[in-house]
Amino acid sequence: MDLQRPPLPPFDLDSARRKVRLAEDAWNSRDPARVALAYAPDSRWRNRDEFLVGRPAIEAFLTRKWAKELDYRLIKDLWAYQDDRIAVRFAYEWRDESGQWRRSHGNENWAFDANGLMTRRLASINDQLIDAGDRKFHWPAGPRPDGHPGLEHFGL
Repeated sequence: MDLQRPPLPPFDLDSARRKVRLAEDAWNSRDPARVALAYAPDSRWRNRDEFLVGRPAIEAFLTRKWAKELDYRLIKDLWAYQDDRIAVRFAYEWRDESGQWRRSHGNENWAFDANGLMTRRLASINDQLIDAGDRKFHWPAGPRPDGHPGLEHFGL
């Protein structure tokens, strides 16, 4: 049986913001097993052109993702929420093994069960090539430090 992953729905402004920040921090850990535990065992994803079902598929996807997306840094911002749903917008920066930097922008729609596990994740993402000097996310690997600016600050 899965444990609860607070905050739990129905979300209010504070709990929705907290849920988004917890997700951002987990993704910035780049730990596929840890991140996958936030999703229901039968969670369904659409990520770009990939359709995934279940934690093993999610964990495998994240393992592939972070093997190629090096020096990954992510910021998520709450866009909207209601009851058991949250919408976020995000940007993350990463480089490939040749050293080419990218900024990936997108939106995600999330749905949660009563235990706070995500049952559905629909992600639309666009990639932009950037020069190393155009990077905006420079904190050390791991969670974005408290007080570090969000997307609005960077005009993203």
